[in-house]
Amino acid sequence: MAATLTTADREHLKRALELAEGGRGRVSPNPLVGAVLARDGHLIGEGFHAELGDLHAERAALEDCRERGEDPSGATMYVTLEPCAHTGRQPPCVEAILEAGISRVVIGSDDPSEKASGRGAGMLRDGGVEVELAAGEEATAARLLNQPFRKHARTGLPLVTLKLAMSLDGQTTTPPGASPWISGPESRQLVHRWRAESDAIAVGIGTVLADDPLLTARPDPSGALFASLGSKKRTGSGLRQPLRVVFDSRGRLPLGSRLLQTLDESPVLVVASEQADPERLAALRAQGAETLTAAGSSDPDRIQAALADLGRRGITSLFLEGGRTLASAFRAADSIDEARTFVAPILLGGPAPASSLATTTEQVGDDVLIKARLKEW
Repeated sequence: MAATLTTADREHLKRALELAEGGRGRVSPNPLVGAVLARDGHLIGEGFHAELGDLHAERAALEDCRERGEDPSGATMYVTLEPCAHTGRQPPCVEAILEAGISRVVIGSDDPSEKASGRGAGMLRDGGVEVELAAGEEATAARLLNQPFRKHARTGLPLVTLKLAMSLDGQTTTPPGASPWISGPESRQLVHRWRAESDAIAVGIGTVLADDPLLTARPDPSGALFASLGSKKRTGSGLRQPLRVVFDSRGRLPLGSRLLQTLDESPVLVVASEQADPERLAALRAQGAETLTAAGSSDPDRIQAALADLGRRGITSLFLEGGRTLASAFRAADSIDEARTFVAPILLGGPAPASSLATTTEQVGDDVLIKARLKEW
């Protein structure tokens, strides 16, 4: 049952949510978790799950508490996710909480995975610990913090985030011979961060044939956008790199593509249909790519089959790039969970592109109104 939290409770839980962000891009497929220990309203320890395989947030907070010379016995722990009750890469956090003599635990959100789903909270109550589940703003923030983990736990499928960039007149590609970029440099750097936070990135073969992209996460010169991101798979940039997925029904990915020339940075998975030429798929495998033949008579069927396969591999988040064709196919498969759209202040239709327009934006109901002044008289 959800509890009514005090002002101090809410502040400590908000701090735990802030701490949890320190693991973004570092801990997948595990969830982001932060924890705070407090006594009489005063913080005596804090921590977060910083790297896959390292201490969970609860144990990190307890370690910090002891390093500060504090005794956690009788304290309250605020944790963004239900403490684990099973042994994985780390021992159960429930055991550590009980051994430390924590008297009260405030939980931001439940853990819907099969190994948890209320077990942690139940074991704490059985051990004499007062357990309260948050409600309201903090509970919502705790659930939103781990949407990829939650979807994968409930469905076995990755969370799919669609990224689009378009001009004011709805164009998603630039004219032949022009710069391929629609969005500005700041937006492109943000996309690189989103890539580094994702388990996999996907494009269609049309995008690959047109742009020959790398699809890796690359830092901005200052490194500011990536200061908090770590790595499971690192390159010279130090960034975690996603699995690169190409939806390529006929296996047309060029053997000399930059994707296949950079397999040392990140693997490539080609998703083909049952009609693809087996010899062509064998050639891709010989180059070092992995291939997946997705069953189904339509693009939506094949997309759903591919997502199920990615989920079985432990992929919890898929960042979808590649334009309207692939986006439309995912939409037809009802497989898009979130959309992030950049609208650039340019016009690409007509006889000549128009750029550097003066724009303003405002919220109108559920819509965002963008005004662009094309001419000034």
